[in-house]
Amino acid sequence: MKGKGFVAYQGKTYSQEESFKKSQSYYEFMDKRRTVRDFSDKPVAQEVIQNIIMTASSAPSGAHKQPWTFCAVSDLEIKKQIRIAAEKEEYENYHGRMSEEWKADLAPLGTDWNKPFLEIAPWLIIVFRKSYDIINGEKKKNYYVQESVGLASGFLLTAIHQAGLISLTHTPSPMNFLSKVLDRPSNEKPFLLVPVGYPTDDAQVPILERKTEKEVIVWY
Repeated sequence: MKGKGFVAYQGKTYSQEESFKKSQSYYEFMDKRRTVRDFSDKPVAQEVIQNIIMTASSAPSGAHKQPWTFCAVSDLEIKKQIRIAAEKEEYENYHGRMSEEWKADLAPLGTDWNKPFLEIAPWLIIVFRKSYDIINGEKKKNYYVQESVGLASGFLLTAIHQAGLISLTHTPSPMNFLSKVLDRPSNEKPFLLVPVGYPTDDAQVPILERKTEKEVIVWY
């Protein structure tokens, strides 16, 4: 019996058969999710983006601190600034920072330092992690920040796919320019940049194979 501050759990449960059907259906749905780079400029309603972000913010977090901020950018000038800064860092990566092995692993994906999707996609969602909060002028520590924000980012990608949209997990390194362009406070550090929108009619993705059950699961 829990004390004050708790309520009865109201989640839904299913029979074994129904659980299998639902798990199979969801797996098949999520297995169709792909990283896409060919974005259309077709608009996406702000209300859709809000629902996606709030779904991401429902993720579990250390001590329920919810150590994240999601910046949703549709402003054309800000997107342009982000693209210019990101391409500057990516050019340095492809021309010196990356090892030859790394570039060889990326070669089948057809990536390079050019990132036009940063301007074309109707929305950019930038996920920031917060190592601490400032509440009433007092510094409050957050816990398991990296893990918590990683979980929220996973929820984010799932919600984007559920809405019939495409996304790309972009991690230009270093990403400090995002804090400057978006004028974020010092307790927030960029974690992930996710363009969101619709695919072009002729969008293509690399031919890839995901690891099999035997490669990713160890049963005990």
